[in-house]
Amino acid sequence: MTQPDTPSTFDATEFLKHASTHPGVYRMFDASGVILYVGKAKNLKKRLASYFRATGLTPKTQSLVSQIQQIEITITHTESEALLLESNLIKEHRPRYNILLRDDKSYPYIFVSDKQPFPRIVVHRGTRNLPGKYLGPYPNAGAVRETLHFIHKLFRIRQCEDSYFNNRSRPCLQYQIKRCTAPCVGYIDEQHYRADINRALLFLEGKNTQLIDDMVQQMEQASGKLDFEKAAEYRDQIRTLQKVLEKQYISGDSRDIDVIACASDAGQACVQVFMIRDGRNLGNRGYFPQLPEATAEAEVLSAFLSQYYLQHDIPDEILLSHAPEELPLLESVLSEQAKHKIKISTNVRGDRTRWLQMAVNNAQTALTTRLTSRASTVHRFEALQNILELDELPQRLECFDISHTRGEATVASCVVFTLEGAFKQDYRRFNIEGIEPGDDYAAMRQALQRRYTRLKKGEAKLPDILFIDGGKGQLRQAVEVLDQLEIDNVLIIGVAKGEGRKAGLEKLVFADGRADVYLPQDDIAFHLILQVRDEAHRFAISGHRGQRDKARQQSTLETIPGLGPKRRHALIQYFAGIQGVRQAGVDDLVKVQGISRKLAQIIYDVLRTE
Repeated sequence: MTQPDTPSTFDATEFLKHASTHPGVYRMFDASGVILYVGKAKNLKKRLASYFRATGLTPKTQSLVSQIQQIEITITHTESEALLLESNLIKEHRPRYNILLRDDKSYPYIFVSDKQPFPRIVVHRGTRNLPGKYLGPYPNAGAVRETLHFIHKLFRIRQCEDSYFNNRSRPCLQYQIKRCTAPCVGYIDEQHYRADINRALLFLEGKNTQLIDDMVQQMEQASGKLDFEKAAEYRDQIRTLQKVLEKQYISGDSRDIDVIACASDAGQACVQVFMIRDGRNLGNRGYFPQLPEATAEAEVLSAFLSQYYLQHDIPDEILLSHAPEELPLLESVLSEQAKHKIKISTNVRGDRTRWLQMAVNNAQTALTTRLTSRASTVHRFEALQNILELDELPQRLECFDISHTRGEATVASCVVFTLEGAFKQDYRRFNIEGIEPGDDYAAMRQALQRRYTRLKKGEAKLPDILFIDGGKGQLRQAVEVLDQLEIDNVLIIGVAKGEGRKAGLEKLVFADGRADVYLPQDDIAFHLILQVRDEAHRFAISGHRGQRDKARQQSTLETIPGLGPKRRHALIQYFAGIQGVRQAGVDDLVKVQGISRKLAQIIYDVLRTE
């Protein structure tokens, strides 16, 4: 039941005379019909009356009340229903005076297609309707990539698409770099491959003791059969696994727990969510909800929980850094949503105290970083996230560029940017060889292959976004290379010159098929992209100039086979410099000690064709 009131000037006294005392939700509108605030109450009349008392209102509430021209209420059966309706309305209308959680579409999962003869293990987002197992959720794509990298390195499970797998006639690069056992061409039978899958599942499900016991047993069996090479392989796997588990394992508690902490300052807040599953810390994710002024941490967490868990799986227990006023109500509503008992704790002991302090420290650090760099890198990454409509904030950008002078001394550059800015220790240059001079496509392809083959082996992290300085042709090289290496979850974007190749008219060309985008010159996301592109350009040019100058300074004599340092020195000394060598004939050259007539003829021919 909805009760509207639409006078030209809002009469609070008259409205409250007819307000219901039942639980429900209220919506406050301004003069133009825009929703200012959505709230809920156990007793609507009592709650709404508190807004219009003469004293005791905060500045935020006074500002809200001064703009109210209409209030609509919706009566619900219970306070729990009111909480759910409130969260849905906030999500739908995003009122200015509510605490707003950015709508992230989904957490990533790990999908195991265990119904197939040779299952694959890959990252998955969206609806979970494919037959197989879904493990997670994981807090971010980086956590999934790290886990999958370990799985493929240790257990060598295939990750290719079925269409690719079904049409192979020889092993791919993954087999060559020991990331797959090549079931596509029969290098491993179904029984042994299934054993690898089962071990990978034990790791993903947190059954680590069982996994290590199984691998120890396999090692002993191999040793008993005098297959010492296989036994050594199991031994190395066990050692690697134990090292990883030491980093991930934090408690003997096998329940699913979320640890949530809030820190606020200067009108902004950070909420950190740590996800603990089967005693393993899967990582954390930070949120920066939009706040009205002067909002307490407990209030932020109360609004965060009701919005966040409408979209995400609810664990058995939630640890909070601050106690919301409506904690029993939140427990009740979340238990109804999860269809099992949910416990929310704030006063904790032992390991839980350390977890909570870890989350608080992370929230404070993330907030400080955001505040101190609000107008620079972090802010521009957020703008880039919004422009590109990404589910989560990108953590790592890479950009490639090619530089040469009419095909001479071709050098490719790769620069890396993170939330801290230019990450120069991960910059790389590639001296391009074996291509037709001036073929930028071949140069780009070679650089990408060399870079991402190394990254695939685990030498560095993969980027969230890969920028290519160029248009569709260069972009196609990146798409083909990453497809060949079976690297997905990387957004590939070309930064193409605009009309007349004028600066400031650049456009973004997307590998995923979406329409080209021209960004306004005053957009901070555009500034970030240009900074990354220009840095790649600068790094490529400096590398090219160094190679070119080195080549031009190098004596032609150094390129002649069989003419070592001693013979070169003897020639220079005998003829008093390189010019004298150039002017010498074959008969003159053979007079130098160590120079045969055959070598003299070669020297003469090379110097005449410079």
